[in-house]
Amino acid sequence: MVLLVLAAWRNDYLIESDKGETTGEVLSAGRLRSAVMYVTPDGVTHNPKVGVLYPTNLTAGERINVEYNRADPDLVRVAGRDVRVAILPALSVLATIWALALPVLWLLLRAETGSMSVRRIFDPVSYRRRVPEPRDPAD
Repeated sequence: MVLLVLAAWRNDYLIESDKGETTGEVLSAGRLRSAVMYVTPDGVTHNPKVGVLYPTNLTAGERINVEYNRADPDLVRVAGRDVRVAILPALSVLATIWALALPVLWLLLRAETGSMSVRRIFDPVSYRRRVPEPRDPAD
């Protein structure tokens, strides 16, 4: 998830470093990918294979403002959106992973000790009994 946010930040940086702006038309709209078509000032029509960055809440046929990298016009995003749009989904995925992993970890620890009590696992007194006493170097 961190890589996803870093990649979005990198794409935004590239677009900002050599930004062009124009109007495009949404050809197809989906939650994760939306296809857009737009014409750059040099008269070339672009329809990026990977779609537009930050495609949420778009509808097919809608005309939108887009920002693109002039050196690589297929790197395009919806105007006014940036990496901040990707942070909340990334955090929610991480929260879901932890919400699933913690109960599994607890069950694995419970199966290892044969008890429902977490105290037995982390009890410092029982830990000290299992750790051998340090030897005297004189022996």
